[in-house]
Amino acid sequence: MFGHSGSCLIPALWEILSRSSVMGVRGLQGFVGSTCPHICTVVNFKELAEHHRSKYPGCTPTIVVDAMCCLRYWYTPESWICGGQWREYFSALRDFVKTFTAAGIKLIFFFDGMVEQDKRDEWVKRRLKNNREISRIFHYIKSHKEQPGRNMFFIPSGLAVFTRFALKTLGQETLCSLQEADYEVASYGLQHNCLGILGEDTDYLIYDTCPYFSISELCLESLDTVMLCREKLCESLGLCVADLPLLACLLGNDIIPEGMFESFRYKCLSSYTSVKENFDKKGNIILAVSDHISKVLHLYQGEKKLEEILPLGPNKALFYKGMASYLLPGQKSPWFFQKPKGVITLDKQVISMSSDTESREEVPMCSDAESRQEVPMCTGPESRQEVPMCTGPESRREVPMYTDSEPRQEVPMCSDPESRQEVPMCTGPESRQEVPMCSDPEPRQEVPMCTGPEARQEVPMYTDSEPRQEVPMYTGPESRQEVLIWTDPESRQEIMCTGHESKQEVPICTDPISKQEDSMCTHPEINQKLPVATGFEFKLEALMCTNPEIKQEDPTNVGPEVKQQVTMVSDTEILKVARTHHVQAESYLVYNIMSSGEIECSNTLEDELDQALPSQAFIYRPIRQRVYSLLLEDCQDVTSTCLAVKEWFVYPGNPLRHPDLVRPLQMTIPGGTPSLKILWLNQEPEIQVRRLDTLLACFNLSSSREELQAVESPFQALCCLLIYLFVQVDTLCLEDLHAFIAQALCLQGKSTSQLANLQPDYINPRAVQLGSLLVRGLTTLVLVNSACGFPWKTSDFMPWNVFDGKLFHQKYLQSEKGYAVEVLLEQNRSRLTKFHDLKAVVCKACMKENRRITGRAHWGSHHAGRWGRQGSSYHRTGSGYSRSSQGQPWRDQGPGKKASGHSWER
Repeated sequence: MFGHSGSCLIPALWEILSRSSVMGVRGLQGFVGSTCPHICTVVNFKELAEHHRSKYPGCTPTIVVDAMCCLRYWYTPESWICGGQWREYFSALRDFVKTFTAAGIKLIFFFDGMVEQDKRDEWVKRRLKNNREISRIFHYIKSHKEQPGRNMFFIPSGLAVFTRFALKTLGQETLCSLQEADYEVASYGLQHNCLGILGEDTDYLIYDTCPYFSISELCLESLDTVMLCREKLCESLGLCVADLPLLACLLGNDIIPEGMFESFRYKCLSSYTSVKENFDKKGNIILAVSDHISKVLHLYQGEKKLEEILPLGPNKALFYKGMASYLLPGQKSPWFFQKPKGVITLDKQVISMSSDTESREEVPMCSDAESRQEVPMCTGPESRQEVPMCTGPESRREVPMYTDSEPRQEVPMCSDPESRQEVPMCTGPESRQEVPMCSDPEPRQEVPMCTGPEARQEVPMYTDSEPRQEVPMYTGPESRQEVLIWTDPESRQEIMCTGHESKQEVPICTDPISKQEDSMCTHPEINQKLPVATGFEFKLEALMCTNPEIKQEDPTNVGPEVKQQVTMVSDTEILKVARTHHVQAESYLVYNIMSSGEIECSNTLEDELDQALPSQAFIYRPIRQRVYSLLLEDCQDVTSTCLAVKEWFVYPGNPLRHPDLVRPLQMTIPGGTPSLKILWLNQEPEIQVRRLDTLLACFNLSSSREELQAVESPFQALCCLLIYLFVQVDTLCLEDLHAFIAQALCLQGKSTSQLANLQPDYINPRAVQLGSLLVRGLTTLVLVNSACGFPWKTSDFMPWNVFDGKLFHQKYLQSEKGYAVEVLLEQNRSRLTKFHDLKAVVCKACMKENRRITGRAHWGSHHAGRWGRQGSSYHRTGSGYSRSSQGQPWRDQGPGKKASGHSWER
């Protein structure tokens, strides 16, 4: 909460932490506030940055920002119910950036790029909870005709998408992750020796990374906030940093359901004798589980596998996966079973496992932006590791480094929980890299996944030389496992990490920065070929590498259920372009569609009881279907029933038990459908015309091209969207059109302060839904524009240029009451001409589709809608009428008519 003084940070901490969202480890946020407030220290970013600069000259203090955690704190406008106060929000972001820039602090913003399969259940759980919150919001609006208090705050639709573009407009480095952002944030912070992480997620207390600062406690004026120190947390719990992933998984997190180990936790609680009366139940449980780890499990650490000392049962693979999700590149966990000190024999190679535990080498917090530091996790219950910034500005961190491979070479071990076999790490003779080895559970064979610099291998992978972060692959209809490849361009080390389940995924694309345009890529240090998988039966030996020093009996025998995952699109050049735009936060959903064929859209402020307005998920689905046909053009049969995009879209009545399977929809484009290479890579001036033709075809508005081209910026994109909406939904009336156009025109002449001072007479639930509907349309424009090669300037459909929630609400109420157009336009004559021009464009285009926009007074009984209509709902698609379903309201359709034979178009 921006603006309060630093002196009130700690007293308010317990209340804020307790009411925060449930992101991260279950119960840990409240526990920290109520039981361990001493781990929270008030710090000042200006002082930390100054100390950083004096200690590391030439190294800019950098904070990694988990943007998804910060959205609700950045959104400071008082009004949130009407669709968003976008000018005010943009101004707040500008102030945020300016404040840190003035202090000489660089900000790197990370956004979630997709929902990982392991976290889908948690995502669904939160979305269903949001649905209940939205129902309460609309009930409140109908009862009180005003916006609910901040305690019912719900972020405006599209806030995450448009925040990316706002930050880029402000010149900030903004990245979109290839998985959920928390891992990449923690990894980036560690690898680049950042000042810290700014966010609100207890997972950052679990990762062994740079310091974690609270966005909720940030006072922007003074740049004071609270730092939460994981080392002090460990002291309070009697654990070491390496134990925190184990604690997190036993308590429950976004991967491990909270109920999975409930009985185990209560057994720990029953034997825990140091319970204090003022501790809450969750606090007791956290202390009890920590006590069990430190006093019981530590006795068997390194001697027994976790499944032998914990009741993992059938959840063993998921538990190991949850543990591994906290290990950043270069880190390892002592809880993964290792043999006692001795030797292991790889054929004729004997490698000693002993390492010089006394040897320590001091490592600076920051050397330069390109530095890479390998930081192992502490390896025993007695070890204690210092982390910078937690004990004061002068503290220094001593990190045990790996010893020289000549006299003593440490060979880390990890275990395969399925085969109960330990997997040695193979070390390259030149680079001294530790590389995990793959094991075959059947013959108990150790197979290296990567070898020294002389090894030749064929490994399909993505590499990312810019963010230098772990890159996830994507799951298909059958896959349940991620294959992660992390590439460090400095050490030329490539690590393939596999989960503990039997099913695998295979990446397809190479480094988007690479200049290579063919399907193969050769690594400059390791002679390897990166093949492109073109079918589900991709050869398994592509995952293996051969080493003449280590014999392999059967490198392809990795289990009967191993399946390879391929991307929806096999053209690597196009996929690289899509990936680059995705990572640089320049597109929306395009790469998700082309790689995994799976997308999601969170909650929208929609009234489930209003049967007249269909959900935005259905209204914009035909557009998405045409985009699918464009992006998946190289698939063998774009109309085949086996090809469908999985949509996790939230709408009233959707239980989200499974995704909607949505098939591409063919479209007609003048001159034929251009290829993506033409749209994305061809820079000839005449191609811009084809890009615009393709965009209009996605909206099924090719016939209105001439009229739309005559509209000036920034209203061209808005008119396109309004035409589509009014053709698609015939319960929209002339008064709605007047309100949409009038607010866009009046917005151009208003300052941020004027917009902030607007106060609608009351809040209308239908206007609330229309505001969110338009904003979701603007996000759809982002998708279509990026898919078509950016025929329009992105700024033309950024909401701060074309939409303001309160202003629209005011115009809606005025239009509903029958006010004259001159009143809607605030008696501005210059706007009147533009108003009639824009209205004429929309009405003329709608008439071409047999859609006559009429005033509410002219509506017949079939338009009763929320004013008394019951039964079936009509909406317009294509060039005529079609029912959403026979005698079935919109809200009762169920999830998506899974992979039906019909399109949504006639």
